[in-house]
Amino acid sequence: MTLWIIFASMTAAAILAVLWPLARKAAVGRGGSDLVVYRDQLEEIDRDRAAGLVGEAEAEAARVEVSRRLLAAADAPAQARSSAAGTGEALRRRRAAALAALFVLAAVPFSLYRVLGSPDVPAQPAFARVKTEPGGQSIDSLVAQVEAHLAQHPGDGAGWEVIAPVYMRLGRYDDAVQARRKSLALNGESATRDSDLGEALVAAASGVVTAEAKESFQAAMAHDAHEAKARYFIGLAEEQDGNNEAAAATWRAMLEDAPVDAPWVSFVRRALARVTGAPVAQAPAPSAADLAAAANMNDEQRAEMIRTMVTRLSDRLHSDGGDVEGWLRLVRAYMVLGDRDKAKDAAADARRALDGHPDDVKRIDELAKDLGLEG
Repeated sequence: MTLWIIFASMTAAAILAVLWPLARKAAVGRGGSDLVVYRDQLEEIDRDRAAGLVGEAEAEAARVEVSRRLLAAADAPAQARSSAAGTGEALRRRRAAALAALFVLAAVPFSLYRVLGSPDVPAQPAFARVKTEPGGQSIDSLVAQVEAHLAQHPGDGAGWEVIAPVYMRLGRYDDAVQARRKSLALNGESATRDSDLGEALVAAASGVVTAEAKESFQAAMAHDAHEAKARYFIGLAEEQDGNNEAAAATWRAMLEDAPVDAPWVSFVRRALARVTGAPVAQAPAPSAADLAAAANMNDEQRAEMIRTMVTRLSDRLHSDGGDVEGWLRLVRAYMVLGDRDKAKDAAADARRALDGHPDDVKRIDELAKDLGLEG
């Protein structure tokens, strides 16, 4: 019932909007008032010219335009009188046409709704429709829409780049490989795109780093030697070839270069522990509270927080110094903070703590040499 009331109100408003102007009498000509306005404009142009606000050329152009409008306004009353005789008949014709149009406006939509609509179906709140329609569309239907678009526009590089990770999540690895190839061909090579293609090839091969996939990862590292995904899979290829030492060296190098907040650190640590057969100690990472607090800090406060974290790492290593990864991180952290003396002391402490593990001591020496801490 509410729907019909709304329809009736809308129809009545439309009828009123059309009939209201037609019910009014013809407006009296405005020629008299227009003449006064245009004369005032001419005087204002003269005042502006005298005051130097406009140039003579601009003033003359304005006078010509206003004079033209003044003459037109002066002729308006005569034209209105000449056309007054036919005004009544024309008004009657317009009103008749308007009434016919309004009848059609009201009758035709009503008839169509009775035939094509569903007046007996209970109404659904608009909020419910807005809330459910997007969710009611399955992932498969959304993917189908993108696929239809790409079938018509196969040169849309952005489209292939968007759909490729969706294929990966859906387990459609062969399709992901094709999408990655298309993206690479259309958008150009980059470390990320080469690495993504290699990942899709590994997934399509049930986790085996094939020769083609390894070539993609090597191409990615040629663009960026620190591309994390490519480095990990290069290590995985070494492990699958039975070369655990090379895999461990690759993953250790990744951990040495890892940013503090790198999300893949724990994953790489587990891989390293798998090939070495020994758990790899993890340096304390900033907690969620630390990261949230850092977002609201100024540079000085953030630097102080980093110093505190480095101090905690140093305390842990001096009480349990068997973590070579921790020592390497500590030396680097002191260099980042600009404290060269503490970096040298940390390297010396690491050598003493790792005495009996020549390979680990060698890594400390190599880092110290790279950082210029020797001598």
